[in-house]
Amino acid sequence: MPGSKSAQPQPSSILLRGARLVLPERVTSPASLVVREGRIARIEEDVNKGTLQAEATFDLEGLTLFPGLIDLHIHGALGVDTMEADADDLRRVASYLAEGGVTGWLPTLVPAPAEDYTSAVRAVEQLMREQRELAATTATPETPTARALGLHYEGPFVSGDRCGALRTEHFRVFKGSADLDGLPILDLEGASHMMTLAPEIEGGIDLIRELRARGWIASIGHTSATPEQLERARDAGARHMTHFMNAMLPIHQRAPGPVGWGLVRDDVTCDIIADGQHSDPLMLQLVLRCKGAERVALISDAVAPAGLGDGDYTVWGETIGVRNGRTSNARGNIAGSVIHLRDAVRLLARLGVAQTELSAMAARNPARLLGLADECGTLETGKRADLVAFDDDYRPRLTLVGGRVAFDALS
Repeated sequence: MPGSKSAQPQPSSILLRGARLVLPERVTSPASLVVREGRIARIEEDVNKGTLQAEATFDLEGLTLFPGLIDLHIHGALGVDTMEADADDLRRVASYLAEGGVTGWLPTLVPAPAEDYTSAVRAVEQLMREQRELAATTATPETPTARALGLHYEGPFVSGDRCGALRTEHFRVFKGSADLDGLPILDLEGASHMMTLAPEIEGGIDLIRELRARGWIASIGHTSATPEQLERARDAGARHMTHFMNAMLPIHQRAPGPVGWGLVRDDVTCDIIADGQHSDPLMLQLVLRCKGAERVALISDAVAPAGLGDGDYTVWGETIGVRNGRTSNARGNIAGSVIHLRDAVRLLARLGVAQTELSAMAARNPARLLGLADECGTLETGKRADLVAFDDDYRPRLTLVGGRVAFDALS
């Protein structure tokens, strides 16, 4: 891994000195942060005190320290597709993510045959077990990777009218709990399970109720639902929307559809792909103006070609072309993105979005959606030391996962 120090023992405590810290409500002047036992132990805004000590010190002068980013929706990278990956493949993706400042992610699956789901979920489960074992081991030189926090099913209970790049032959309707029982889950305590669904399909509202009863996050997406159907979905427990505006019925002055409904519903959050391809920057600004940063999460929706550059690739059984950062399938549909989540942060920064709002959308809000807000997502004492130091162009210079160095490009 370029810039990594994986051959050296991990320090038990770390002093990060001289960075601007993006706290939940403000950005500090140059300050210091101490990490001990994997947690943020102290934040000191007077860098001249000189009383803070740790086993290892990193000088972050000129950099800005954010909480580690969390990607709720990612299908793969570096040629690895979560539908076909084994645990070693997923570990490569997790390392790639950590190099870009992502410290937590939800491997995301697309509609597929049952046997494909089973192998994909078992691979994610193996990765999570290995990551948890590493986190519980002290004095190891092994480099940590971005934590898999659970699983995101994008479909299969979605609308054929808004399929995007998903394969419609694997779409399903919901007729009862047995249809959900057939989807493999992670047999791990605390693992998050999220599903993107269209409430207007047969049994869609009942599916939402069943998901919520099982503790899943129900997110509305790939949908042509009417506001009336969406109200029923909200009442049933669906309070989030997947890649907002994309794979949804477009807004119209006499038919507001999912987009119009989502813009005015303050009790519904959404995530967006801020890659400059999926939505015009002006539309991103409209979403932020209507929803406020506190109700928006950034996602990459990255697919296997991410990190490989332009070319033609086989993804989900068809050829996906990547040209100048835009993906396209044979039907001309955008087929996911090839960005890193930091690229979305950079784009919105260039649109003038404040760093506290960027931090909320890329870390705090995803953590809150997953029920992890007490554990991570903000720079506060006692929280996990999942951290990333960016330069002024949002290039990562240092990433910590659970207080351990996952990426170091400072030297």
